[in-house]
Amino acid sequence: MPRLALLLPFVLLLALAVGLPTPAAANPVRTDNVEAELRAELPAAVPGEPLWLAVTQRIRPGWHTYWKNPGDSGIATEVKWTLPPGWQAGPLVWPAPERFPVGPLVNFGYKDEVHLLTRVDVPADAAPGGTVTIAAQADWLVCEDICIPESARLELTLPVAAGPVAPTPAQAALFAQARRALPVPSPFPATFLAGDTAHQLVLSTGDLAGAELADAFFFPDLWSVTPAAAPQELRLDADGVRLVLPRSGALPAESVTGVLLLTERLEGREIRQALEIDAPIEAAPAGGSPAPGRAAAETASLGVGLALLLALAGGAILNLMPCVFPVLSIKVLALVSHAPGRAPVHGAAYAAGVLATFAAVAGLLLALRAGGAQIGWGFQLQDPLVVAVLAYVMFLLGLWLSGVYELGGRAQGLGQGLAARGGYAGSFFTGVLATVVATPCTAPFMGTAIGFALLQPWPLALAVFLALGLGMALPFLLLTLSPALLRRMPRPGLWMERLKQALAFPLYATAVWLVWVLSIQAGPDAVAWVLGGMVLVAFAAWLYGVTRSSGAGWRLGASAFGVLALAGAVAMARVPALAGPAVPPPPAGTAAAADDTAPFDEAALAALRAEGRPVFVNFTAAWCITCLVNERTSLSADTVKQAMAAKGVAYLKGDWTNRDAGIARVLERFGRSGVPLYLLYRPGEAEPEVLPQILTPGLVLEALETLPDRAS
Repeated sequence: MPRLALLLPFVLLLALAVGLPTPAAANPVRTDNVEAELRAELPAAVPGEPLWLAVTQRIRPGWHTYWKNPGDSGIATEVKWTLPPGWQAGPLVWPAPERFPVGPLVNFGYKDEVHLLTRVDVPADAAPGGTVTIAAQADWLVCEDICIPESARLELTLPVAAGPVAPTPAQAALFAQARRALPVPSPFPATFLAGDTAHQLVLSTGDLAGAELADAFFFPDLWSVTPAAAPQELRLDADGVRLVLPRSGALPAESVTGVLLLTERLEGREIRQALEIDAPIEAAPAGGSPAPGRAAAETASLGVGLALLLALAGGAILNLMPCVFPVLSIKVLALVSHAPGRAPVHGAAYAAGVLATFAAVAGLLLALRAGGAQIGWGFQLQDPLVVAVLAYVMFLLGLWLSGVYELGGRAQGLGQGLAARGGYAGSFFTGVLATVVATPCTAPFMGTAIGFALLQPWPLALAVFLALGLGMALPFLLLTLSPALLRRMPRPGLWMERLKQALAFPLYATAVWLVWVLSIQAGPDAVAWVLGGMVLVAFAAWLYGVTRSSGAGWRLGASAFGVLALAGAVAMARVPALAGPAVPPPPAGTAAAADDTAPFDEAALAALRAEGRPVFVNFTAAWCITCLVNERTSLSADTVKQAMAAKGVAYLKGDWTNRDAGIARVLERFGRSGVPLYLLYRPGEAEPEVLPQILTPGLVLEALETLPDRAS
């Protein structure tokens, strides 16, 4: 009995402990650089009442994680919730971020410790007396000189209480600290004035004469509003606070949101206040925006007339690119059989096809970019299904030129065969086809013109794209309008049939190249599927050809089987497109390529520049013929490789074959909407040299000669 008496206090303490609420925090998960923990504000969930959760990151000193807009590089922290049925989690509530300069770049994020809050709505029918488990899969990128992706699965078990519960003092203090770090709604109305070369964020505080506002910086929710690394000029006037923001990319439709961080001097101390901004967009007054002095702004500051002339010249040169020349040659060949009086109409029909297709591509591109998509010229070739179907089209046209089947009369235009209609329709669809196959190519002046167009209102942007199309159609159009040139063309004969057959082989080669592009985009299995689809395409073409002189029943049956075969080919092309790459690409910046290049990564670029090394960056894509020609003829030349080695140049390659938002952001930063883009960063210089889109070994060597020799 005395022993039982001695044990009684411990039994009572154990009973009390069992009756207390469970701790509202999960055990922390530690990675190499971050300790993550999931906490609840209340020790229990209450039916019908909101429950606030916090994912806490304790970050290794000198390292940082990222805000929802990471700035020039990085990836925002992401949390995916696993909740009981009927429970709903809201979005993350982000604290005000900080700026982290990394060489010439600036990132937005957090250091030391950050609490990411989320509100969870507990259903009213949650059963009191039980327990629930809440899980959070947290993924983040943590960076110092290098960047490391990390993750943690956090779980928290809470009881469900029948009535109100109060937070513990520790949890109350933690969530109060988390809320103090949040931006507060601005007490002053804000307006965003959109300018041609720079924007202005105006906070209508009234006259602040005598106020000691030391600094202001705007963190936009969308990266495209203004470059993260660009300086923001603070002005105080009768309206209040005015912040000049260099222009970057597309703006949202109605208003600009973000966080405005104000720093005020008060009694010898600096006080920071973060304001939540939701500023309606208005047009800036003429002449009210200073030039930001960056590459994208320089492109945007082109005159309209100069942009149209560059587009016209770029479109004309596009005819000499290997994508367009075979198709244009076939159309020129078709002119031999046309009556001279009909040639101008064919030229006009061809030009109409080119312009209509440029307008359609431009309209889709502008609409997608207005919706926030980070895409550029040639964006459709980043879709494996489009690449596969285009390979089928090239193969089918090659079979037509080889005589496997015939559409219409002799020596008709290539597009006429596509349309299976009269000659003018054929000329129109030849223009359509020429434009479609032109998208893998980039000619001089095109990049500047399209970069300008994508920063303008849609009517002006469309005018630039149409000028590009007109330039492409102009050589053929001028030929059809010149009787003297038409008279000098050779007379029809057997040579036309032989030349027609010979022109099939560039189309076969184009189909092979497109299948190779597809193997990079969707993996090696895609090659087998698409080659199988090509067998069906060839069967459909042969079946059509051998039954054209048969009876109506045979022709109808052959057409039905041909349509089924083509549908089967498209279905086979969709298999790799839906499956995606069979083998994921190596993480950027972690592995060197076989040709002594490393994958482009903004953090790797910043680290190399911090070491004082010169860096050459090649933005390319497997579907960009101009890029491939430059790499084979110039960048792979022994003299260029030796010069890079002698100067200690680091070579980074940004592959845009598949969609990559990070590369799209860099392209737009330099006023470009597509590849190729070549940048040479010199030690100690903030901005790189932008090399021409068409390279020669001499051009590259001339740029490299200005670099100092590598120290031995």
